[in-house]
Amino acid sequence: MRQRPVFLITMLCFGFAFFYIPILSMMVYSFNGSRLATVWGGFSVKWYVSLLSNRQILKAVMLSLQIAVTSATFATILGTMAGIAIARFKTFRGRTLFSGLITAPLVMPEVITGIASLMLFILMAEYIGWPAQRGVTTVTLAHITFSMVFVSTIVHSRLVQTDDSIEEAAMDLGSRPWQVMKDITLPVISPAIVSGWLLAFTISLDDVVITNFTTGPGTTTLPILIWSKVKLGVTPDVNALATIMVCIVGIGITIAGIILTRAEKRRDLDAQLAYQANK
Repeated sequence: MRQRPVFLITMLCFGFAFFYIPILSMMVYSFNGSRLATVWGGFSVKWYVSLLSNRQILKAVMLSLQIAVTSATFATILGTMAGIAIARFKTFRGRTLFSGLITAPLVMPEVITGIASLMLFILMAEYIGWPAQRGVTTVTLAHITFSMVFVSTIVHSRLVQTDDSIEEAAMDLGSRPWQVMKDITLPVISPAIVSGWLLAFTISLDDVVITNFTTGPGTTTLPILIWSKVKLGVTPDVNALATIMVCIVGIGITIAGIILTRAEKRRDLDAQLAYQANK
């Protein structure tokens, strides 16, 4: 019995080391003064300075952020609606088919999703003339389609664990359906909505496969640019860019976690006070 926790802790440490040691080494070598990414040439911040003056990378960063924010926002709206429909509407015609279509991209390879999106845009351009060419619009639509699946799954899981008797009580007291949605359902699932938005943003920001199928000339996102640079050899400016991205994502996740934790504690306290008042 004592050997089992030691084994689990050892495997856990091995897993964390396997994942985080390359990231930490990349962050350390981003301050490398040598032009060779794997040869230490002394501490230097010149690659961060050169990164800020590289217009190609800055343009790719702004384009990726634009696509990620737009696709994450629309994917969160559509995914939340889909998750609520599956969780709260138990019986409607086509529910099984709808649920299957929602969850299918989770187990489907991204290559198939990218090819299907490409064929769809080609047929649309041929028959209705839109989109006229592949670019920001097609990449954004493909990202929305793919990432909304994850949002709907997170929202659905949150709603399944939530007691719907509160919503039924509000309806019995005379609240309209839209009031119940605004005052009860959305506040309850707000942590799931925020988590879904962050996940959709991350998926869109680092996607390579689907973007490679749906992008066009002049539309180079940051992952595509990094991929093209890596094929020619990793340079220290790529390490610097990746370090900045890791720091930004880490800070964002920390802030979001603090906000969600405080909101959850506040809701639990309000529920306890309401229970004691009605007792």
